[in-house]
Amino acid sequence: EVGMRKYHRKYATLWLLVLVSLPVCISVCRASSPQEDSAMENIVTEKKAEESHRQDSADLLIFILLLTLTILTIWLFKHRRFRFLHETGLAMIYGLIVGVILRYGIHVPRDVSNITLNCQVNASPATLLVNVSGKFYEYTLKGEINANEVNDVQDNEMLRKVTFDPEVFFNILLPPIIFHAGYSLKRRHFFRNMGSILAYAFLGTVISCFIIGLLMYGCVTLMKQVGQLGGDFFFTDCLFFGAIVSATDPVTVLAIFNELQVDVDLYALLFGESVLNDAVAVVLSSSIVAYQPEGDNSHTFEVMALLKSFGIFLGVFSGSFALGVATGIVTALISFFLRDFQLLETALFFLMSWSTFLLAEACGFTGVVAVLFCGITQAHYTYNNLSPESQDRTKQLFELLNFLAENFIFSYMGLTLFTFQNHVFNPMFIVGAFVALFIGRAANIYPLSFLLNLGRRNKIRSNFQHMMMFAGLRGAMTFALSIRDTATYARQMMFSTTLLVVFFTVWICGGGTTQMLSCQRIRVGVDSDQDNSISVGEGSERRSTKQESAWLFRIWYNFDHNYLKPILTHSGPPLTATLPPCCGPLARFLTSPQAFENECQLKDDDSDLILRDGDISLTYGDITVSTDASGAHTSGGLAFAGASTSDDLDRELAYGDHELVMRGTRLVLPMDDSEPSFTEPHHRMRM
Repeated sequence: EVGMRKYHRKYATLWLLVLVSLPVCISVCRASSPQEDSAMENIVTEKKAEESHRQDSADLLIFILLLTLTILTIWLFKHRRFRFLHETGLAMIYGLIVGVILRYGIHVPRDVSNITLNCQVNASPATLLVNVSGKFYEYTLKGEINANEVNDVQDNEMLRKVTFDPEVFFNILLPPIIFHAGYSLKRRHFFRNMGSILAYAFLGTVISCFIIGLLMYGCVTLMKQVGQLGGDFFFTDCLFFGAIVSATDPVTVLAIFNELQVDVDLYALLFGESVLNDAVAVVLSSSIVAYQPEGDNSHTFEVMALLKSFGIFLGVFSGSFALGVATGIVTALISFFLRDFQLLETALFFLMSWSTFLLAEACGFTGVVAVLFCGITQAHYTYNNLSPESQDRTKQLFELLNFLAENFIFSYMGLTLFTFQNHVFNPMFIVGAFVALFIGRAANIYPLSFLLNLGRRNKIRSNFQHMMMFAGLRGAMTFALSIRDTATYARQMMFSTTLLVVFFTVWICGGGTTQMLSCQRIRVGVDSDQDNSISVGEGSERRSTKQESAWLFRIWYNFDHNYLKPILTHSGPPLTATLPPCCGPLARFLTSPQAFENECQLKDDDSDLILRDGDISLTYGDITVSTDASGAHTSGGLAFAGASTSDDLDRELAYGDHELVMRGTRLVLPMDDSEPSFTEPHHRMRM
């Protein structure tokens, strides 16, 4: 018993010491817990940052592997001469496969630290500050989550990471595609059909936009009546949808045309329309968004608001056009001084071209229009000032960027069909969209072709019209315009429908191009340099005909060749030969030394614009300098070989208005096939 008492007293003393020291230990622990918590928080943050870095690298690797797989399959298709599926359609298929795997095959374990709290607010803030135990944390808005997917936040986060910001498309991927379209434009065939191309691109796009918009408004009204519409869908939304799907991108058809060497006029009409109507569709969609009537209802019809939108359309398009041309001219002037430094001039060319897009967007204009006309201006002026090495570099650089960006976008299209979080697929709207697109395209091609044929010497044949109708594919521009804003129910439905439209046109219409060419009996294997050329006699030179060289453009070309080219480039005649004698000092100051060195060897490096080297005959006063097809230069005392009298010369010049004479250079244009050639030797032009 005594032992038990000693045992109890011993442990009672021990427990007393524990109870006395417990508050001290607790205070010490409380004093050290913030530091420990901060250290633990830093460790967790670093781990999350490392995981996020690995996830981002894996996401980019997916797209790199998609492009690599596409390139390898393209090589196989070209090796086997397989033309039923273009590289863009192939990229879309690979994107679809990866999208299915990411959506249904990969699941990320749920993070137990995720907490869902309810907070009653009237709007979703872009930035949220959360107070956690006296510390403020900043959270940014990533988008709306479906109520049924709250428990799958981690999967949504993974899918969201492979969904790029729409601005990435507009600021990074679109500029090289649009610039390459302008820089690689075959201007000789483009300007030969310039009037028709402008009609299809401007009038045709506007007609198609309003036809599709009206038909879709009828479809939406019917959907409301039968209860198939789950949100607001106004007439302006229908017009916006008509504008974005009016942008054609027949990249598949044009690639097959180029490979099979289809008729150059058909190629020029399709390519020219697709290049310009992308720009028109962008500005048109912006004008429709800017339509704001006065009053509470912003969707009523008002004449003043309509006129304001039309003014915005003209102002934005003309401003973007002027900005693109100005940037191209500035680059041409700067390139005068960098010709000896090939790397520097290539870098400047690249940066100035890309900055044109960003500058236009920052100024409130449209970068697509600006960079397109910047590319055309760069090809016309700056290209002639570059060294031969830089000329090859710039062509190859933008061709590579165009190839990668275009295939990346089409791969991403396939991916977003399964990774986009807010798809709205409505069967009635989808069927109505396909019907409206078909009718809108027909209303664009056939009536305008009929009107254009009334004034064209080289008619747009019915089989060409059917081919243009069939080749109205939708592509990168339509996708980029639709994904730029998916905040509302109407825009989400437009985006989902647009994806299906692009898939159908690329796979079905693009894949059936070869069969359509055969069905319409359109000739292939045409050499673009020899097309539309005739022989004016045995042993004589071959010269091309320019049925569609508009008189207004001939005036511009003469002015450009005589005055602008000598100022902005090293090519063209020296200004001392084209300006009046009283302007001699100014002419010598503005003309580059290279132009004086090449005075006896006149050759327009950009003769692809409208004439080949073998088609140019230039007159300086009493001296004629001509180039033949082989590039040899001859000179004589008269503008025409053997033209013995001024009456004969006037007769030949007056026939069909084939020559424009201004002060300085006389530019002789070849005659059309439909007009008889002079068979007597003294009436033949020296070519």
